[in-house]
Amino acid sequence: MATRLKVFVTSDGLTDYVVAVSSRAKALAAWGIRQDVFKEGQAHETDEPALVKAALAQPGEVLRRPSGTRGQLAKLTPAKAPKPKGPTKAQLKKVADLEAQLADLAARQASARRKLETERAALDRRLAELGKAQEDERARLEAKLSAARQALG
Repeated sequence: MATRLKVFVTSDGLTDYVVAVSSRAKALAAWGIRQDVFKEGQAHETDEPALVKAALAQPGEVLRRPSGTRGQLAKLTPAKAPKPKGPTKAQLKKVADLEAQLADLAARQASARRKLETERAALDRRLAELGKAQEDERARLEAKLSAARQALG
């Protein structure tokens, strides 16, 4: 069974928007409106023969005409399709640039970390050598002290 189409009209004050769909929700979706303009009295179902005939000839298509004109249906034209809600080229470029900067930062940080780890390893070796030299010097001095004490006594 085919769905019965109804013709709905809304206006922004300058232009009337007409659509033939099966429900109010579908009319709101076709107009790209989220709020219920039917509740607010800004949209309604129409039975105006000229509008019904034109809208039923193009079901689901939003038609428009200058507001307040009743006999000038010859000017009834399809509304412009809304812009796609995807990212713009500028937004994509900005994201790509920021990703490149982040990758560069990560590379620089890794390089600095490797350099510091190399320097730390060198310092650890130097500290171990210094500790060994100090232990050797202490052992030498303790041996001399021990010999001097034995000579005393």
